[in-house]
Amino acid sequence: MTPLVDIGANLAHKSFREDLAAVLARARAASVGRVVVTGTSTGASRRAWELARAHRGVLFSTAGVHPHEASRWGRDAELAVRELLREPEVVAVGECGLDYDRDFSPRPAQRQAFAAQLAIAADTGKPVFLHERAAHDDFLSIVREHRVRGVVHCFTGEARELDAYLRHGLFIGMTGFVADERRGTHLPPLLPRVPRDRLMIETDAPFLTPRTRRGRNEPAFLRDVLAAVARAVSRSEDSRCLADRQRPLRTMR
Repeated sequence: MTPLVDIGANLAHKSFREDLAAVLARARAASVGRVVVTGTSTGASRRAWELARAHRGVLFSTAGVHPHEASRWGRDAELAVRELLREPEVVAVGECGLDYDRDFSPRPAQRQAFAAQLAIAADTGKPVFLHERAAHDDFLSIVREHRVRGVVHCFTGEARELDAYLRHGLFIGMTGFVADERRGTHLPPLLPRVPRDRLMIETDAPFLTPRTRRGRNEPAFLRDVLAAVARAVSRSEDSRCLADRQRPLRTMR
């Protein structure tokens, strides 16, 4: 089987605290060779980096502040993110973006934190790991102001949003949501629109467990995401155009 990279898994989440070694062993058995551990706050970003440092060559990480945590953005957070980005295991800025679906942080605070993190990405030359929910117009307006490359993590939008992100040169990240017959039926018909070298796969573990599995999501289930994406674009699961060994996010520069 072609080795894969899970470009987004929350392995610093408390649900992995007791059995991470077993989780990584199952990932290896499923031929998931590398995992990018997502940072969602300064604390979570540091824990993600510590995991990546402990598992060099297998785990990588991102550093950033999720829109849910945007009200905590400030000078200290910026310095913490910039410090982490100097580490070789930290391959992207994020998870950052806008989330107007839940509004856990005020929208002005979200926009400010997002723009600041894109500026950091531009300064450092790192790609960005992007989050967008119900905020497409503001999200794209802010992205356009910065010269960055990145992936729209866990894309669940419609054709208008997809086409706009592709025009801007962004990569598209797909999770098990693509095979969810309750909420994701609109996604398979959209996938052929995505150039094969701009389509990436991820688990977003421990969340968004594929419907073919039960319980907590984990990187080993990335094969299920690949199978669903492959069916949607009518290509072999092992085709290099889909997997292409999904090198870590640094390749998006």
